[in-house]
Amino acid sequence: MNKLSPEQMMENLNKFYKLINTHITDRKDQLTDFYKSIEDLLVMAPASTKLDHHNCFPGGYLDHAIRVVEASLVYQKVWDKFGQKKTYTDEELVFSAINHDLGKLGTVDQPVYIQNDSQWHIEKQGALYKYNPKVTHMRISDRSLFYLQEKGIPVTENEYLAIKLHDGLYEEGNKPYFMSYNKDTELKCNLVHILHHADMMASRVES
Repeated sequence: MNKLSPEQMMENLNKFYKLINTHITDRKDQLTDFYKSIEDLLVMAPASTKLDHHNCFPGGYLDHAIRVVEASLVYQKVWDKFGQKKTYTDEELVFSAINHDLGKLGTVDQPVYIQNDSQWHIEKQGALYKYNPKVTHMRISDRSLFYLQEKGIPVTENEYLAIKLHDGLYEEGNKPYFMSYNKDTELKCNLVHILHHADMMASRVES
């Protein structure tokens, strides 16, 4: 398990706010104020519950979010090199990457992942965290989008689809979007694919 020092956590927090300040325009203040309101949770949250999943350690969520943003910007250059028809903005790319897993943070007063109190699950399954029973169950992408609209932070159509579909075919409900056999109904925005691949890479190669 990776372990981040307090200094590394603060470095990640500053890097996170810099990404918002650099790439987000009209929604910059809204997004910054929102994340500052949940800053303790943002800094400390893990990205998953088990050791064999990605970033299962304090600060893992923020570390993963930053890496997905960075990977998305690199993948975009690859798509550009191969002649992609770009139908989204750089801001939409970064906004989607920043917020793709927001649902993992839960609600203002209840985190989704809490410390596991079962020593058996910790020792036998590596489940350091568990799902918080006080939080209404939602798919992570659904809660991410719910959280943003609850805070009045606008989301474009491209961002909505990218956040909703970032798990690709690992989420059964995404299948109709990725496996359309009709030109009229296939995904028209490469942002969805870029975010999905960036998330996969960042999930498999931890810092």
